[in-house]
Amino acid sequence: MFQPGLLKDKVVLVTGGGTGLGRAMATRFLELGAKLAITSRRAETLEQAAQEMMQATGGEVYPTPCDVRDPEAVQRMIEAVEGRFGQVDVLVNNAAGNFISPTERLSHRAVDAVLGIVLHGTFYCTLELGKRWIARGIRGTVLNIATTYAQSGSGYVVPSAAAKAGVVALTKSLAAEWGKYGIRLNAIAPGPFPTEGAWSRLMPTPEIQALFEKRVPLGRVGDPAELANLAAYLISDQAGFITGDVVAIDGGETAWNGGEFNVLDAVTQEQWDALEAARRRK
Repeated sequence: MFQPGLLKDKVVLVTGGGTGLGRAMATRFLELGAKLAITSRRAETLEQAAQEMMQATGGEVYPTPCDVRDPEAVQRMIEAVEGRFGQVDVLVNNAAGNFISPTERLSHRAVDAVLGIVLHGTFYCTLELGKRWIARGIRGTVLNIATTYAQSGSGYVVPSAAAKAGVVALTKSLAAEWGKYGIRLNAIAPGPFPTEGAWSRLMPTPEIQALFEKRVPLGRVGDPAELANLAAYLISDQAGFITGDVVAIDGGETAWNGGEFNVLDAVTQEQWDALEAARRRK
């Protein structure tokens, strides 16, 4: 299905689109024919990313800086993108902030920093574009980047877990409410995907990285290209009947951790033989 014209003539806005997974998705959208706008707080990083992506794909990229925590800045940014392309067809809410810490060590500022980017920023961008789509009769599409622990919760990343849970609720709620306008909203819940920025904050040592890889049944971390392809499908017309869904791409990590007895992976064949022999004796 990944033909060069899959996203032809679609204008896609990606927050946090200059680095990491946001850039990987944005590049894939360009390869499939989309026109692209990317935004983040760092103008220099955006400009460099835009130039490199255009050189690599021959596509059109419009970089415009914005702090998504500021609703007025979000309004100005979307107006700038519309001024360049006429309208926005797809919004990918990818901008995020996260770090590991015992929760009792956090200040309220640390909590606000994560909630502001992840939950408020996603809401501000979605609401601003949604109002415009509804007023103009545009059947827009929103793709939110959630996380696997948004529904289960997780220690040591509590602000992120709470914020991403809100993003999942927002996705499902607006899919129900805005479906009558032809607007679709879905989310992707990635497992471990190495990126230079997030990976260094969440898995700063090889020992911690190894702990996470052991939790994935497929025995490896994700390739950004795999996530980018999933994103491209979900924002395309090929996924036109999918809305209100959260798609996990995690190598089976969620399924493994959801089973109480899956820790028995650590039992050796010799230990299983001994357990079976003991059971037969009883």
